[in-house]
Amino acid sequence: MEVHASPPPRLLRVGVSACLLGEEVRYNGGHKRDPFLTDMLGRYVEWVPVCPEVEIGLGTPRPAMRLVRIGGTAGDTGEIHLITPETGADHTAAMREYSARRVEELGAERLAGYILKKDSPSCGMERVKLYPAETGGMPVKSTRGLFADALLSRHPDLPVEEEGRLNDPLLRESFVTRIFLRDRWLRAEAEGWTRAALMRFHEHHKFLFLARNQAGMRRLGRLLGDSGKKDSPEDLARAYLAGMTGILRRAPTRRGHTNALYHLAGFVTDRVDDGDRRELIESIERYRAGLLPLIVPVTLLRHHVRRLDVEYLRGQIYLDPHPRELMLLNHV
Repeated sequence: MEVHASPPPRLLRVGVSACLLGEEVRYNGGHKRDPFLTDMLGRYVEWVPVCPEVEIGLGTPRPAMRLVRIGGTAGDTGEIHLITPETGADHTAAMREYSARRVEELGAERLAGYILKKDSPSCGMERVKLYPAETGGMPVKSTRGLFADALLSRHPDLPVEEEGRLNDPLLRESFVTRIFLRDRWLRAEAEGWTRAALMRFHEHHKFLFLARNQAGMRRLGRLLGDSGKKDSPEDLARAYLAGMTGILRRAPTRRGHTNALYHLAGFVTDRVDDGDRRELIESIERYRAGLLPLIVPVTLLRHHVRRLDVEYLRGQIYLDPHPRELMLLNHV
């Protein structure tokens, strides 16, 4: 009998600061390899590594750089420059020119997300040290790296995180959910949007949005419901993507998850016996109280959906937002 191997899983394309993969590109010749990225998430990802400092022609190792505020008066923050204090070299123009070009190229890569190196004057996403021009002045953690700023400004709908924040289980789960969602969006987009396709996408992600922002979820539903046959599917998709991006920027709270769980439970509680009903409700209540991880009520809901063949819930991404092997729901 001929045996056909299963096709390999689709790999998400995700941009990443190269040092996080173990590439020795940091200023001191070292790296910042992140085991979660390389050993866990890497099984599902095709990485697109980037090191802006190397790619503008700086060597490894190299003198450390910093962001410096030059000029400015009261109410005016002046200009931010990328400076090597040891030599006085100013790399601002080179980095800005490179960043503008590289983020355009990355747009063609159809990335599902991007992971940046925290605190970096090129790649830091937030709270990067900004030094005053005066020697000896104290820095404030108030800005972004130059490359990160270009990336976030040019691709506001792209899920972006920095590796330090991914140590928080809630932020990690939320980000991974977002990149798998983004990949599904890109696949549907490649097939061509229709109003019906957008409505299917919304139905499949409805409870995932509900856990984050119930009002936002309803606005997306109204956007689609109020649209007509004469509306351009492309314009409708752009408006939907903007609304969806706004919903997903914040990680879901325990309260938001509890709300979604109770909505899901409403589809099965009148079809199970008293014992199963009590078990499901108790698991949701214990999750709400912080006594159980999210995986427990989600697993119970999966079981009932499969056993009862609840058609409306079979395709709900909330119940399977990312590969179970990552075990992310076990820690939130």
